[in-house]
Amino acid sequence: MPGYDWISLTTDYGLSDGFVAACHGVLARTSPAARVIDISHLVPPGDVARGAAVLAQTVTHLPRAVHVAVVDPGVGTERRPVALITPGGILVGPDNGLLIWAARELGGIVGGVHLTNEKWFAGRVSRTFHGRDVFSPVAGRIAAGASLMDAGPEIDPASLTVLPDPVVAIGDGWLESEVLTIDRFGNVQLAADGSLLAGLPGQIVVGGCRAINGATFADAPQGGMVVFPDSAERLAVAVNGGRAAVVLGVTAGDVLRITTD
Repeated sequence: MPGYDWISLTTDYGLSDGFVAACHGVLARTSPAARVIDISHLVPPGDVARGAAVLAQTVTHLPRAVHVAVVDPGVGTERRPVALITPGGILVGPDNGLLIWAARELGGIVGGVHLTNEKWFAGRVSRTFHGRDVFSPVAGRIAAGASLMDAGPEIDPASLTVLPDPVVAIGDGWLESEVLTIDRFGNVQLAADGSLLAGLPGQIVVGGCRAINGATFADAPQGGMVVFPDSAERLAVAVNGGRAAVVLGVTAGDVLRITTD
């Protein structure tokens, strides 16, 4: 298998400890020629669905890469460590649904392995830090050109854990959608496709608040709310000069209702 010039890293490790640096160190030692792109390390702790959304919305904008993702509340349990092959790259991480949405964006899963070859791991594997001791060394070896088939037995893609689809429901004059992510600006991204905005009038109601059907933040007056198709082609809600998540009182995973009156 040819190597990879790039490795991406997505975790919920935060930036106040040395966890991310340790993963970078292992990647540098196992694949010193590869360059690392940090997608995010501020995924809410243990929030697999949020990590899956961030990863899926980013991977298609990156070069061909080995994508390491670790949001792993089941670390140290019987959940499988896996590597998935797609036409657009390799995904390495826990079998808890984290990788599946990104795999779809990269062209679908065409193969995969259960990571069982301990020779590919760190010399001593911590039960609570597989990002450092399992996933990073495996990713480094793959990037350096090692054959993924040597990492463990092949798996049936149908056996992989899949997250439930986010809630999206449409009725006469209303739409309900799960909040997929909230960015650092307080903008609320919904699971609903941005194309649904075309079927809504210019003035709508979002979570009980008046809003404008628009294309960008400034379509609403200062302090006003706007619903727009975001850069990931999802419906999103923003407040011009404010934080929509605070105004609406929602967090990721909540369901938001949009009505025409």
